[in-house]
Amino acid sequence: MARGFRGLSASRFEDRPQRILRPVRPAFILLTLVIALVLNLLPWRSTVGIPDWVAIAIVFWGVHEPRRMGIGLAWALGVVMDAANGALLGQHALAYSVLAFASMGLSRRMLWFPVWPQAAHVLPLLLGSQLLMLLVRLAAGGAFPGVMYFAGSVIAAALWPLVSMLLLAPQRMPESVDENRPI
Repeated sequence: MARGFRGLSASRFEDRPQRILRPVRPAFILLTLVIALVLNLLPWRSTVGIPDWVAIAIVFWGVHEPRRMGIGLAWALGVVMDAANGALLGQHALAYSVLAFASMGLSRRMLWFPVWPQAAHVLPLLLGSQLLMLLVRLAAGGAFPGVMYFAGSVIAAALWPLVSMLLLAPQRMPESVDENRPI
């Protein structure tokens, strides 16, 4: 067996068990996006460290279902967030579109890794999205909210394993067995 850097096995990713997941239903994706939108619209936006739930959902579905989570859907969610928050129209839409594009671009790479290294990929995506929203806000004449503005992205990346476990659970459940169905 070939040895890689520092004696690690070159085939460490092939050695771990692979699961074949059931296909996700589009209604489940829509439900999770609506729940994320509702969580974002709760009156805790002034609280420091609350993650952007819509951004987490966009990254998750962009990575796990890139053909079903599109840039247009991310843009529409951003417009809804802008209208609901009274933010500069297009601020969230631009950031969510770029976030969806980046997460779909990294999806094949990220799925090779276990959950914690995936969280390390998610952190720069979420920080970049927040930085883009901040730059749009500053360009429009807004004030800098402080460094703690980025705490939500760090907390969201730390929550990535939990989010992955919750959203992949319906795909891992065995299908009900129909005894009358021919095999």
